[in-house]
Amino acid sequence: MCQVEEDYRGEMERAAVPSVSKKCVKCKEAPAALVIRAGDAYCRLCFKDFFTHKFKAVLGKNRIIFPGEKVLLAVSGGPSSCSMLRQVQEGLSQKANKKLRFVPGIAFIDEGAAIGQSVEERQRTVAELQAVFEATGFPFFILPLEQVLDLPASVVATNPAPSEQPAGAYKAAVDRFVETDGSSFPTPQEPKETLLPHVQQSHTLMLQQLLGSVKTLTAREELLNTLRQHLLVHTARTEGYRKLMLGDSCTRLAVKLLTSISLGRGAQLAQDTGFSDSRYGDVILVRPMRDYSAKEVAYYNHLFTVPCVVVPGVDTKTVEKASIQRLTESFVTKLQTDFPSTVSTIYRTSEKLQTACRKRSGGDGCERCLLCVCSLDTAVEEASAFQATLISDQLSGSKRGGAAETLRPKPGRPESPAPTAQCCSSAEGRGCGTPGSDAGCCSSAEGRGCGRPGGDGGCCSSAKLPETTRLQSLLCYSCALTVRDMSTVDHLPQYILSEAQRRQRRSQMREEISDFLLDDGDEGN
Repeated sequence: MCQVEEDYRGEMERAAVPSVSKKCVKCKEAPAALVIRAGDAYCRLCFKDFFTHKFKAVLGKNRIIFPGEKVLLAVSGGPSSCSMLRQVQEGLSQKANKKLRFVPGIAFIDEGAAIGQSVEERQRTVAELQAVFEATGFPFFILPLEQVLDLPASVVATNPAPSEQPAGAYKAAVDRFVETDGSSFPTPQEPKETLLPHVQQSHTLMLQQLLGSVKTLTAREELLNTLRQHLLVHTARTEGYRKLMLGDSCTRLAVKLLTSISLGRGAQLAQDTGFSDSRYGDVILVRPMRDYSAKEVAYYNHLFTVPCVVVPGVDTKTVEKASIQRLTESFVTKLQTDFPSTVSTIYRTSEKLQTACRKRSGGDGCERCLLCVCSLDTAVEEASAFQATLISDQLSGSKRGGAAETLRPKPGRPESPAPTAQCCSSAEGRGCGTPGSDAGCCSSAEGRGCGRPGGDGGCCSSAKLPETTRLQSLLCYSCALTVRDMSTVDHLPQYILSEAQRRQRRSQMREEISDFLLDDGDEGN
């Protein structure tokens, strides 16, 4: 039995705490300067070699970035993206052991309008980042988030991917690049006078109205991430970059994986967390920092004075239960404190994920979501939880009138009735809304038809604006939930509405001529 006078302090063993006085596990000589994990103590020089080698190894292992290829680095000013920028900068230096062979550029998106910053605050943040970018000598682009309102509709369309390279193409490209002695490397550029591109006040108000129409912080963060990705991809395309390098760390991807599952993005996990993401076809997203934990990145930035700029976001100074993203981040980081293998275990799970692509009946590729451009995950059996959710939404739609069901007409634009006839003109000039015709989709002499009041409807005129297009069939499950949290879809960027109209017209046209189309099994007959 326990006694009051007994002393157990001598019998209790305290767990060994790693000490920085122990020797480095790699060189076995220098004293350790940091401890990454229990038993992994490194000195300063060995840790730098370890950090640099991991970055180059992940690029060399996957062989996605070819020598001489233009790569756009998405730098937000945070620790992980700035650490990625430093790795690229040192990898391209003349004294590097194994030099990187691509041509980098830098892109920064100013999101000050999303959080209500003044012009002076935004200019001050951009000035700090511009000083960091100019020190690298790489070309850089300062992109206000308001530019997303002027993007073309082709951003949410998957462009044809380049043809698959043969087995020995990478080695042949390396040999050619070595022969040219890397003459295509960028040279330091002159400082720019304009810190922040001019932004119209109307665009800032439109962006704030768009984000203000989202009811929850969870949906607002998802929409903001989608718009940010659209702007980066468009910049990469217009400037001739074939790869877009993101700075997501292992810890960030572990949080994103659990968050995506909570938001119904299980079918898109492979694209959202994998090393490479080819959803856009001609521009491939690459995540070379996915093998680094947030702790490793913090140690590296502290020991080697990597400059970072603190940029507030929409979730800054919010409680941990303000959104699913914040709650998941708090859960993972707290669990990682007591169980150091939490992040790595979640991260390794993401490496095993793959996504199947559902082909269209017409054979023109995968059906893609209107927002995230991933394959649609709505092709399920009738007896499924997804179909049950749709039925529940339809039954309660009359009471809710949610924005996820329809695209409401914009003020000042007439609502187009459903088309009831054919769409193309005849050889006699009749049809398509021509006076005296029973068909109709194009404009008539009286300005009728093509969906205008009094017309017979139709499907293929560019003047037609079917604002009542249903969004449900154009969105994946997760993006449909995001749009459902919007009070109105009238504030969505015009390129999204235009692409929705184009897809709806194309789908309607396919239904009208479906009797004349051959099935995949009839092509050989």
